[in-house]
Amino acid sequence: MTTTDTNYEQFETNQASIKAWIKGVPADEGAMKQLRNVASMPFVHKWVAAMPDVHWGIGATVGSVIPTHKAIIPAAVGVDIGCGMIAQQTTMRAEQLPDDLSGIRSDIEAAVPHGFTSRGGRNDKGSWQDLPEHVAKLWKDTLEPGYQKVIAKAPGVDRGRHVGHLGTLGTGNHFIELCLDEAGAVWVMLHSGSRGVGNRIGRHFIQKAQKDMQHHLHNLPDKDLAYFEEGAENFDDYVFAVDWAQRYARTNRDVMMASVIRALRARHDLPEFALAESAVNCHHNYVQKESHYGADVFVTRKGAVSAREGELGIIPGSMGARSYIVRGKGNPESFCSCSHGAGRVYSRTKAKKMFSIEEHKKATEGVECRKDAGVIDETPMAYKDIDKVMEAQRDLVDVVHTLRQVVCVKG
Repeated sequence: MTTTDTNYEQFETNQASIKAWIKGVPADEGAMKQLRNVASMPFVHKWVAAMPDVHWGIGATVGSVIPTHKAIIPAAVGVDIGCGMIAQQTTMRAEQLPDDLSGIRSDIEAAVPHGFTSRGGRNDKGSWQDLPEHVAKLWKDTLEPGYQKVIAKAPGVDRGRHVGHLGTLGTGNHFIELCLDEAGAVWVMLHSGSRGVGNRIGRHFIQKAQKDMQHHLHNLPDKDLAYFEEGAENFDDYVFAVDWAQRYARTNRDVMMASVIRALRARHDLPEFALAESAVNCHHNYVQKESHYGADVFVTRKGAVSAREGELGIIPGSMGARSYIVRGKGNPESFCSCSHGAGRVYSRTKAKKMFSIEEHKKATEGVECRKDAGVIDETPMAYKDIDKVMEAQRDLVDVVHTLRQVVCVKG
């Protein structure tokens, strides 16, 4: 290991190095092994960048930035394609909120389907006719034509809910929050992605890549590093499908944000409010073509956010911890990226065994949220210290707003 004068630590491999912004935050050995495996791939451009929230993940390391020449690793992008954040500042003030926030939480839960659900019911495929008019228009005008092209080339994808999932939150670490910034302004913030259809697209092409490379898998450090090369069968189909899933995810967040705003405006105990200029909608699980160090490459951000100079992003903490609206510094060594959150310290299974409901209640004191056994895996203690994470990436972003949540709806 070589420690440089900059804020990252550098690890050398036989093929490419790893630059990791992990000073002062833990990085588990499983994650470091995954990073070394990815860095050993012959098409990696320059190096792999690891963000301070880095931790072991299925397929590839969460909190990694992987630039590649003429190749993409579908499992590095993963199955939660286009997962990301949206945040909207309002003109409403903290002092204008009611003392009891349970009603607001209930209204948000009613406005946005969450958990294992679709608008038409758990076992209903759903159709655009079942959706509110503005959502149906989004589907028909911008998403449906592309979806038909996706399933024409990957028919196995069209076997579950897709239209019916538009405007729904999902499960796990997906959430909707009402937050206050340092000046007392009220924000709405939420975290979700491409739901079931993105999952099916991801799994379909991961399996395709492994099948295409079945005679070469033994040469890979991990079968999940099976890849498509530019010009090869399935490459163009995957690029088209993953781009569609990313657009679906962004639209899904827009629809949910609109639903939450409508629910808040319908309440009689809240004042009339407008939407302020500050609004951010960013992916943190995606791939796109970018130019770095004089080359056009595919950049896969697996749990990382684009942080080009002046670009706004969102770095959420855990339940009960602060979150940040940030402005990118355009650091080229991180491929203009920053972390996507605090990052897990303990797996979901381990967190459930380690922490009690009473500990969770104490950690989320002052937040209107679930305080039951079903969310122990999302308790703040399961995550890294967000303040240390922010300190480790001080050369990647500047903080624009510091948010603390007062209402949290979990998927």
